[in-house]
Amino acid sequence: MNTTPVPTVRLTVGQATIRFLINQYSERDGHEQRLITGAFGIFGHGNVAGLGQALLENEIDPTPDGGAMPYVMPRNEQGMVHAASAYAKARNRLQAKMCTSSIGPGALNMVTGAALATTNRVPVLLFPADQFATRYPDPVLQQIENAQTLDTSVNDAFRPVSAFFDRINRPEQLLPYLMQAMRTLTDPADTGAVVLAMPQDVQAEAFDFPVGMFAKRVWHVRRAPLDRPSLDRAVAAIRSAKRPMVIAGGGVIYSEASEELRTLASTTGIPVADTQAGKGAINFDHPQSIGGVGSTGGDSGNHIADQADLVIGIGTRYSDFTTASRTQFKNPDVRFVNINVKPFDAVKNAGEMLIADAREAIASLTEALTSGSEGGYHVEDDYASEVAREREAWAAKVHECYHLGHGPLPAQTEVFGALNEMMGDEDVVINAAGSMPGDLQALWQARTPVQYHVEYAFSCMGYEIPAAMGVKMALPDSEVVAIVGDGTYQMLPMELATICQEEIKVIFVLLQNYGFASIGALSESHGSQRFGTKYRRGGGAPHNQEGQRLDVDIAANAQSWGIDVIKVHSIDEFRKAFRRAEASDRATMIHIETDLYGPNPPASSWWDVPVAQVARLDSTRQAHEEYLDQKAFQRHYLR
Repeated sequence: MNTTPVPTVRLTVGQATIRFLINQYSERDGHEQRLITGAFGIFGHGNVAGLGQALLENEIDPTPDGGAMPYVMPRNEQGMVHAASAYAKARNRLQAKMCTSSIGPGALNMVTGAALATTNRVPVLLFPADQFATRYPDPVLQQIENAQTLDTSVNDAFRPVSAFFDRINRPEQLLPYLMQAMRTLTDPADTGAVVLAMPQDVQAEAFDFPVGMFAKRVWHVRRAPLDRPSLDRAVAAIRSAKRPMVIAGGGVIYSEASEELRTLASTTGIPVADTQAGKGAINFDHPQSIGGVGSTGGDSGNHIADQADLVIGIGTRYSDFTTASRTQFKNPDVRFVNINVKPFDAVKNAGEMLIADAREAIASLTEALTSGSEGGYHVEDDYASEVAREREAWAAKVHECYHLGHGPLPAQTEVFGALNEMMGDEDVVINAAGSMPGDLQALWQARTPVQYHVEYAFSCMGYEIPAAMGVKMALPDSEVVAIVGDGTYQMLPMELATICQEEIKVIFVLLQNYGFASIGALSESHGSQRFGTKYRRGGGAPHNQEGQRLDVDIAANAQSWGIDVIKVHSIDEFRKAFRRAEASDRATMIHIETDLYGPNPPASSWWDVPVAQVARLDSTRQAHEEYLDQKAFQRHYLR
């Protein structure tokens, strides 16, 4: 019997957590890297003496921990989680950041960020502080008391928006729960927000942890191959199709499968459309690239999708925007072949489920379709010619939208065009929510998988400014450009202070139109007359009226945070300002006023937003009639 004592080291739970995380690595395709590369933290009584103390010790002397856990001081808990999500997305989910908050309002501020991460399938690691495990001080400051059970805290709000959630009530629980956290963060199918609630007394509690807990551990990110029966079924479906198309989702980019996708498209002639998360998976100038599909797609992608008899969805979650609320694919005989690492997504639209890594599956499909007794597969010439015509027609429309010469105020599409033409292949454009993602998906011509970073799964206003910080931390050699509307700016501008404090060079393009352009247009088209969407002085007037404009000076506000601001009024001035910002080593905002009313790209699809069935307003009654006309095309896909 071996009675040799296990070597231990006495640490607090907070100190042990940081030391453990420093020694975790991810690996894929032989490339090994730190998994948790740094920490965001806003401190209060719940974590200042726990995880905060541990981060302080590490910053002063990281040697005992085996390395440094670089810390950044954010201003808003939601903002820091957005920054962490953007970082993980830019690192193709192979690296992540940790975030810690105090209890109560600080923790709850992270819930929106957690939901965004989980919806987008990107890994973030959150440590919200919690009430005392001992419950001696009870209730503590910022504790919500539930009379039904005292075991509930505000952190239970994380449960429905997390990929993994638990509460560490004893030091003995730390190792197994951290192991589950790392497993989830590196799981390509089930990743998202990982939340470990930490009672504030437990964070500071000392314990004799086994030394082996802090040894280097490598988490191998698997590439699940496509099994032979699934491959055979997919090949049979493709060979029998006359009008197949691929929809490339974010899974193609995360899998780093762009080269394989280009090869498949070139070899077979199958056209490739993209989702918001998948734009750039295939370069826009590839002969088979047909651009965005669905509610915010362009004519080329949507016209092909209208008549497709086989949709090959690769790494897509089939949001309602991608399927145009299940009206996009109008061929009554359309079938779906879905390639996804997550069975939950692969079964959507009653498709043929292929559970596999995108890169592995695409490579297997290409090989199977170009060999065998039936010979190499290629779409018919008439279909290939139709794809080419659609591409050419939409390219002309994009050029027109980019160069409208609209006045007196420019359209936002002209700003996008200038950026698209000036930004480099490895530069990154960032946006989220509102009308801009719709215009961008339809129009943006992405040349690489890196270039397009739009958060549209959760469509969260306020994402852009903290996301710019996260992306720049992930891709320091890229020029990072966040396009920010005046509406989203007012929701979450405070990370500008963090960007200045950490001397992070990013460029912000602020489009000022004194209102919520997207919801305003949606409201108008659905009979609600842009109610509550314009920045106008009220004075008792109805909120659908023009009124006196509210002149919020966002340029001055942004400058007060510490960044450089350049105000411009025309597209020519904008182009010159962008080159100045590009040459600068400081964070810069380019402020330009655009037309609230567009014009926007032509729409060729639909989105299901219900209209009041009865109304006193003529505008609403007319909108409901139009709504019913479109809804008639809606159906479940059953093949």
